[in-house]
Amino acid sequence: MRSFPALLFALLAAAGNALAIVLQRRAARTVPLTPGLRLSLFAQLLRRKAWLGGMAAVIVAACLQALALSQGAMAVVQPVFVLELPFALLLGGLLLGRKVTRPAWRGAVCIAAGLGLALAAAAPSPGTGRPPADRWVIALVCCLAVIAALAATALRHPEGGPRALCFGTAAAVGYALTAALMKDATHAWQDGGITAFFLSWQTYGFAVVGVTALFLLENAMQSGPLTASQPALTLGDALVSLALGITLYEEHVRGGWWILPEALGAALVLYGAVTLSRVALARDLVAPDRPGEPARP
Repeated sequence: MRSFPALLFALLAAAGNALAIVLQRRAARTVPLTPGLRLSLFAQLLRRKAWLGGMAAVIVAACLQALALSQGAMAVVQPVFVLELPFALLLGGLLLGRKVTRPAWRGAVCIAAGLGLALAAAAPSPGTGRPPADRWVIALVCCLAVIAALAATALRHPEGGPRALCFGTAAAVGYALTAALMKDATHAWQDGGITAFFLSWQTYGFAVVGVTALFLLENAMQSGPLTASQPALTLGDALVSLALGITLYEEHVRGGWWILPEALGAALVLYGAVTLSRVALARDLVAPDRPGEPARP
């Protein structure tokens, strides 16, 4: 199976990101939170082994994602990251001593089944190695314009579902664009070694866009309920990545009647994401504590 290495690395990367979420959340729960940003909070987290472990997991996950993108199509790799939240729930149940409820299991199974059905039906094939400059210009203009429009729309709304939805969708577009840039940067490494990697503008592009996407996600989680932001993030990243894979890298997915099982798989993923976003453990893992809340053990 040609895409097996890409799938394996993507699964490991999703598990690494899930571990990072749980470890960082565990560390944050041991530090008293106050309103506003304080450097002392960062200094306190640096002394927490769990937080340092979470940062190490983020770095390892990023390397695994780069390996996955170098081995397979974006349309294969990025959809796998919808498994991050189910993985985080399972790990959180173990490390935080919380019970994984029946709705959580149902949501996780729906996401896994939907992902498997959609990928099997679409059967994405690898495309070109490195896109030409004109395609990059169009992709960057379109994605950045959408992100800016969604962020501006979010800022016009008060805290609540619409604001969280806009920020969550903007973060999804950002993460998809980050993956597209990372894939091109990994091909630069393969073609010209580490020198070509650091001379490639895509390397710095995915770093900047990735940090921006993380910032948008943080705003989404603070702006409203997880039920508004998480489904948009989960499905949006996969769909935008699919679009970028097809338009930028000339990847191919099956059409015709195969669209029906693909749509059914996407619907299962969406249902699972909505279900998980309503689970208390998911909100506890992903959403920040309210300012002034005491740290919990």
